[in-house]
Amino acid sequence: MKSLLVSENDAGQRLDRFLTKAFPALPAPLLYKAVRTKNVKVNRKRAAPDSRLQPGDAVDVYLPDDVLTPRPVRFDFTQAGKALDVVYEDDNILLLNKPEGLLCHEDKQNATDTLIQRVKRYLYEKGAYDPTAEQSFAPALANRIDRNTGGLVIAAKNAEALRVLNEKLKDRQIDKYYLCLVHGKVEPEEALLTGYLTKNEEQNLVRVFTSPQPGGRTIRTQYRRLACRGGVSLLEVHLLTGRTHQIRAHLASVGYPLVGDGKYGKNAADKKQGFKHQALYSYKLAFHFTTPGGCLQYLNGRTFQIENVWFTQGF
Repeated sequence: MKSLLVSENDAGQRLDRFLTKAFPALPAPLLYKAVRTKNVKVNRKRAAPDSRLQPGDAVDVYLPDDVLTPRPVRFDFTQAGKALDVVYEDDNILLLNKPEGLLCHEDKQNATDTLIQRVKRYLYEKGAYDPTAEQSFAPALANRIDRNTGGLVIAAKNAEALRVLNEKLKDRQIDKYYLCLVHGKVEPEEALLTGYLTKNEEQNLVRVFTSPQPGGRTIRTQYRRLACRGGVSLLEVHLLTGRTHQIRAHLASVGYPLVGDGKYGKNAADKKQGFKHQALYSYKLAFHFTTPGGCLQYLNGRTFQIENVWFTQGF
């Protein structure tokens, strides 16, 4: 038998998800059977799997100890790099300027040095994150960008902040703006592009169509041409939907591939000019809440921007 006390960072979760995180060795069928047969109780009462936990709730699990192995405390993040460009920080969030070439999360090769691992190390070393005190929460990224795209990424320091960020991003109450260089003089100067995106998971490649496709997802990409020089345009892109490789594939589909993008364009000449990867940067985030922002309400109306983007010199 094990007893767990629900903390602030555990609160708001479903009972079944909380138990899955707390006891990774507990098989799902056994978990749901235990709930059904009253071998799991919340505050000494029967509870449903989808019951939402509150701070201070006592969760008792009456099962053998061998399936109630606590979530292992992993300190792999101490092997991650220390370099972290913090644009803004408060008690709830971090705004980070991710460099090109750094993964946000582990990939199939299990890279140890990722942005989230660096965040955990940073918070751990400054005493703001103690993994031994957490039952189900760890600092997390609310948004992500491609490995070879640089720019702003939001990290949540606590569960409540993460829930608010996820809600606001889903409801498009946090605007994401990118700068990019594309081949050609983009016409018209401003436009809202719409299309349908399909993804090949094995090849990590997407295609954009002008008509609905089986499994296709609607995409909306708004751009504004800021300057044009030497057959290259500098664009500001407002990302209205956030799909895999959306900006790169959408602009390439209308004849304006990104400079340095070898996946959706031809970058042999670009490499000779020093472009090792696509000229794309998540340079601005604007918070505009149309519904209550909870613990992050103080961010409403604020905008954060990277001033010096590497490929904008000369424009």
